Amino acid sequence: MAVASEGKPNETVEVLIVGAGMVGLSLACALAGAGVEVVVVDRAAPAALTNAAFDGRVSSIAYGSRRALATLGLWRALERHAQPILEIRVADGDSPLFLHYDHRDLGAEPLGHIVENRYTRQALLAAVARLDRLRLLAPCRLASLVRERRGVEARIAGGGAVRARLVVAADGRNSELRRDAGIAATTWRYPQTAIVCTVAHERPHRGIAHERFLPAGPFAILPMTGDRSSLVWTERAELAPAIMALGEAEFSAEMARRFGDFLGRLEVVGPRWSYPLALVHAERYVDQRLALVGDAAHAIHPIAGQGLNLGLRDAAALAEVLIDARRLGLDIGAAGVLERYQRWRRFDSLVVMAVTDGLNRLFSNDYAPLRWARDLGLAAVDQVGPLKRLFMRHAMGTLGTLPRLIRGAPL
Repeated sequence: MAVASEGKPNETVEVLIVGAGMVGLSLACALAGAGVEVVVVDRAAPAALTNAAFDGRVSSIAYGSRRALATLGLWRALERHAQPILEIRVADGDSPLFLHYDHRDLGAEPLGHIVENRYTRQALLAAVARLDRLRLLAPCRLASLVRERRGVEARIAGGGAVRARLVVAADGRNSELRRDAGIAATTWRYPQTAIVCTVAHERPHRGIAHERFLPAGPFAILPMTGDRSSLVWTERAELAPAIMALGEAEFSAEMARRFGDFLGRLEVVGPRWSYPLALVHAERYVDQRLALVGDAAHAIHPIAGQGLNLGLRDAAALAEVLIDARRLGLDIGAAGVLERYQRWRRFDSLVVMAVTDGLNRLFSNDYAPLRWARDLGLAAVDQVGPLKRLFMRHAMGTLGTLPRLIRGAPL
């Protein structure tokens, strides 16, 4: 149950997870809660993982992901910090034709929630402290990792070792474990940069998320608690550094020009962030005694806010596959067990990747004939109820063969 860095660990567990981000810790909590002995290692110190200070970074948590977090006992700590998404409005620039999702078309539940990342991390670390079968070693760096036919052994820099049946790479899009395993990845760098900040506004957002497609890329306004919204502003890569370098007044003016005045007076609160956008997809998600989850397996364009949700579905699927194998007395790190996880997750990942990449390419231009076709397409989908509800369920993460946790059922 400890968050520790003291001493020289010398442990034998069932699963070693490298990376204590939101996906890695969610997987760890799911496994440990089902009785699996887990060690998580991360290079960052516990204070950095907790990230208690407001930094403006948020994630969209789809309805299916919320069910998983609730089943793991995490949602209660997050609920008061979570802003429900009641409607989504998708428009092509200033076109009067748009696509409108309303949660009431499917029932009483919100389409999703926006939660600051710091609160999700705090809830996960609190769960780590409660679970007897879970140990977090941080800051901790692996000196070496050997994967053999019967298991893995990780040597810790400074001394000590962790032995396990399986190692899980949850170490991000630049995963060292993926690279060291010789797993190639398709990588495409978009000619775009995402600028992220939090905006306080004069008028209430009423739980409405806006996705406005501009020639440089999507401009997303995501409702947060209070009269605040998270802005994800996709800009051409060559212009983004100059925009980030603007003073507060100049930056606010550029932002307001794109944002509009429907929420009244605007004020940027907290820091601004920027990061280059890329698509990354591993050629396979498993290797000998190794499984990839989250951004280590796939990183997508943020156009639909599905990155974390895709990773949480990875965690839920891998946890289910491992727990089912364990109950049958099988070796949880065996190739056949890991292949089931890979078959399950690759299709969903490829679909989401193709949709987000295709939408970005379709809308990130100002070609007039294509713009007219896009506007008519959005309006047509808005008028076809069954098709619109299908797209809404996809955004909520409730389509396809869902893991038990995503359905709200225990492992």
